Amino acid sequence: MSSTAPASEPTDAELTPETDDRTTVAVLFGGRSSEHEISCVTAGGIMDVVDRDRYDLLPIGITKDGAFTLQPDDPSDWALRGQELPTVPDNGTRVRFPVSGDSRELFVELPDGSVESLGSVDVVFPILHGPFGEDGTIQGLLETAGLPYVGDGVLASALAMDKHVAKAVLEHAGLRVAPWTTVLRRQWQSDPVDVAESVAAHGFPLFVKPARAGSSMGVSRVDDPAQLGAAMDLAFEHDNKVIVEPRVIGREVEVAVLEGRDGTPRTSLPGEIVVAEDGFYDFSAKYLGGDEQLLCPAPLTESETDEIRSIGARAFEAIGGAGLARVDCFLTDDGFVVNEVNTMPGFTPFSMYPRCWAASGMAYPDLVAELIELGRVAVR
Repeated sequence: MSSTAPASEPTDAELTPETDDRTTVAVLFGGRSSEHEISCVTAGGIMDVVDRDRYDLLPIGITKDGAFTLQPDDPSDWALRGQELPTVPDNGTRVRFPVSGDSRELFVELPDGSVESLGSVDVVFPILHGPFGEDGTIQGLLETAGLPYVGDGVLASALAMDKHVAKAVLEHAGLRVAPWTTVLRRQWQSDPVDVAESVAAHGFPLFVKPARAGSSMGVSRVDDPAQLGAAMDLAFEHDNKVIVEPRVIGREVEVAVLEGRDGTPRTSLPGEIVVAEDGFYDFSAKYLGGDEQLLCPAPLTESETDEIRSIGARAFEAIGGAGLARVDCFLTDDGFVVNEVNTMPGFTPFSMYPRCWAASGMAYPDLVAELIELGRVAVR
């Protein structure tokens, strides 16, 4: 059975490592996806609050070209400044991962060609969103290298990243999901008229999304057929598979899930996103400020709160989740509809996931520590 009891802050015993040794955490951030900048902001937030008496951080920034670089351990380098988003610079360093599971020692090649040891890593915190990070690829690299890591495993990450596959799995698990149509790039290119007629059957407005992207990147609202072409082209800039969904009329309610020490998922109090009338929670609203409000806890009845927490735990277990996830739903006139599951949700201090846990009694620094400790002992 999944636990939906009110969350409580972990005890000192829960958060204390098994030994008195300091823990070295390699923080992976940046990456090749269109969510590179948000990953950097998240990393800065985590670096800023991590308990330096317990943890040594090894910041590894992945450039947009995919180079693994050693970066300064300075949270201010990765802070959001107004409308300016940080990126990982290529400073010429190259971090080398272990070539077998016999060692957890990392090395760095400096610009002059010399190589230095970075020491042994206890756990990796992959703060990566989107493709090449949240989709199981980096998790596969870490599994192959024999490095423990925070968060979901290869299968759960890949499954949840693909909105089409995730919907099918959640539906099979008995959860209600929004209707959708999946469109491949080749289908759109070969017969856009037929595709347009097919998706129009959902009725307008429609939402067009890349199947494997996050942070609302490439998402468009389509109010009439004339807008569909541009929306599809934008989505295909991010992925070769797109899903089209009708508008679901309801409140946007989310619940944060955190794996328990015994593997049983813990669920937070839910939060609600209130956007401007007829708008949607796009990239700008999420990260650059908009008219939206994040309410946590959400103003729900006790019955509604219990139900969405149960849905969150069931969705987490359906994908084989580990570590953390955020489950996004719509509360309609006839109940909850699952929108999607995010295995590496927005994790900046002002994001919904940590805010929901803060409202549930677990402060941001404690949440970071709990995830690190879960990652150290994770069995996926």
